Amino acid sequence: MVEQKLYSPLKIGILIVASAYFLFTFHAMFTLSWIGEWESFSGSFRFVVFVEDIMANIGIASRLVASAISLTGVILYFIKKGLSTPTTIKVLRVVLIGEAIYWLGLLASGVLPLVYTQGFAIWRVDGHISVLPLLTSLLTTEIPLLVESIAIPCVLFKLSYELNPNKSPRGAIKWGLITGTVYILAFWLTNTAMWVSTVLREGIGYLVSYPENLLSFVVTTIGMLLLTVFAAYFTKKSVGTEAVEKLNLKTVGAIITAVGLFFLWNYLTWIFFGRDEIWSRWYGWFLGNNLNLWLLSIPLVGLPLLFKQKAHECYGQTMSETIDE
Repeated sequence: MVEQKLYSPLKIGILIVASAYFLFTFHAMFTLSWIGEWESFSGSFRFVVFVEDIMANIGIASRLVASAISLTGVILYFIKKGLSTPTTIKVLRVVLIGEAIYWLGLLASGVLPLVYTQGFAIWRVDGHISVLPLLTSLLTTEIPLLVESIAIPCVLFKLSYELNPNKSPRGAIKWGLITGTVYILAFWLTNTAMWVSTVLREGIGYLVSYPENLLSFVVTTIGMLLLTVFAAYFTKKSVGTEAVEKLNLKTVGAIITAVGLFFLWNYLTWIFFGRDEIWSRWYGWFLGNNLNLWLLSIPLVGLPLLFKQKAHECYGQTMSETIDE
């Protein structure tokens, strides 16, 4: 049996990521500026905004519980120098269910605009629904929201079901890979939609005149699409893996790192190049309303996996040892 280390780059990375997951969610939960924002609207639009805000914040509360349990589990791991397999699985399942409920909270934002169209002036021209604004809204808002609020919860619930110490790990590995791929697909759809809507509003000059914006646009629309395709290919190739130690952990680490660098790059773009003249809907979304920004810390988990020499150096005899080296 491989001797386990209490501290390692991978374990420290997991602790930092769990902390970021909790702190970002905690901040979002108690940023209460959304309360009463529906008061400035009227008609069905007011009702839509009210329901969207309430449902989304129920979801955030669920993620806050999940993130708190996640961080507590990691801290207990260090304090107790390990957790039993049943305890680890219970923690993971609760976190997955809480995360699934968070994404379900966005379902209202994808469905209600399709039902209460009378409240959306952007869809209406001379009192009638206009096809072009409708299609633009569907492609840049409703479809991405429907994908992330339906597909992600489905795979998360399935993964939580497959996590069972009495079952073969094959199912959990399969659905873990599928879940990761669906997440990347949702990130590509959502962020690409936001970039497209920004360019439609600001004009193509917003990209041509600012190289940092053009690079972020290309990384989002093309780079994340290629990463989605690669993740799907890797998932298809690895879906029959019988044990975690048989996975290509370098590839897993590379994918995780790439996702994190996407968020980190877009964050640092504003830190280093941000100024009033380039502030737009994209930056407002990515920096102010993006509740997945905590993922900028996830390369701290991906890089140790990427540079591991052997799979068995990461995995031991029990589920709780999967973060050991």
